[in-house]
Amino acid sequence: MKAVRIQEHGGLDKLRYEEAAEPELVLPTDAIINLRAASLNRSDIYSRQGVILHASRLPRVLGADGAGVVATVGDQVKNIAPGDAVCFYPVAGCGGCAFCAMDQDFMCPRMRVLGESEDGTYAEFVRVPARNCFPIPQGLSFAESAAVPTAYLNAWRMLVTNGKLMPGEHVLIRGIGGGVATAALQIATVLGARTIVTSRSDDKLGRAMTMGAEQVINSAKADFSKETRHLTHKRGVDVVVDCVGGEGWIKSLACLAKGGRLLTCGAVDAGEAQTDIQRIFWNDLNIFGSALGNRQEFCQALNFMRTSKTKPVLDEIFPLRDAAAAQQRMEKNEHFGRIVLQMN
Repeated sequence: MKAVRIQEHGGLDKLRYEEAAEPELVLPTDAIINLRAASLNRSDIYSRQGVILHASRLPRVLGADGAGVVATVGDQVKNIAPGDAVCFYPVAGCGGCAFCAMDQDFMCPRMRVLGESEDGTYAEFVRVPARNCFPIPQGLSFAESAAVPTAYLNAWRMLVTNGKLMPGEHVLIRGIGGGVATAALQIATVLGARTIVTSRSDDKLGRAMTMGAEQVINSAKADFSKETRHLTHKRGVDVVVDCVGGEGWIKSLACLAKGGRLLTCGAVDAGEAQTDIQRIFWNDLNIFGSALGNRQEFCQALNFMRTSKTKPVLDEIFPLRDAAAAQQRMEKNEHFGRIVLQMN
């Protein structure tokens, strides 16, 4: 099969489009998926650079998210069959710890992640646990389905499970354009929240408004914490989605109303983040970190897309062989929505 692998950690030149052995069933509960599309995550870049270091072998196929057709299954698999169109939950736990017993594989200390600790989705085939496979929501293409898992699972866990977002609440989303941020905007809009988004790009802010953002702030031209207070008549917002971090983290805290919730699943800005402890306890603020979610939440996110007819925002689709160009686009922050690799 064709795959994009790394033989060693480093820059974009370490991505190699080459022949690789097709994966084989290892456990009777495994499935082999003939991939049609894979989507990029910032973690793919960190894995290639060696910032994320799991106990894993090299060479390794990158990529956590994908969608395709079931090629073959182990003899104990009942939930899917060859020919089914699926997307899949991207992690698996050890199966023996307390977190795995509660179906919280994403918190397992020996968690295995596609593309990081084992071969991933930048390939024509991938092996996954069959229990991680879910039917593609009707109306979604393979490219759109590949864009769902990591971004929408994180956004769902942040806003619904942890944030308990209610209709009419004010939500500020920092750095609109990334996969999680655009997913959060879609979910918040459908749930009836009032949304404010930030970006350093007027073009991205304009696109966000076409998606339903009520108000926008160009953070290159204005202090977004002061603007947020102005837009909410000094009250502040109920929820901030901040996957940017850096120097803006303390401003995110300053945007929150009393009892507000700050939600994060990443820190794209490598700068040191300051905090304001007094503001946190005096205003009874809540800070929630999310790292993916469980299978039930993934199923809920898929059901949300199915019932609301929501489709992921796709930025650009590259052929698999051009994975380096796709990652370069993400590194430059030129994208709005999900960047996808297509297999054929």
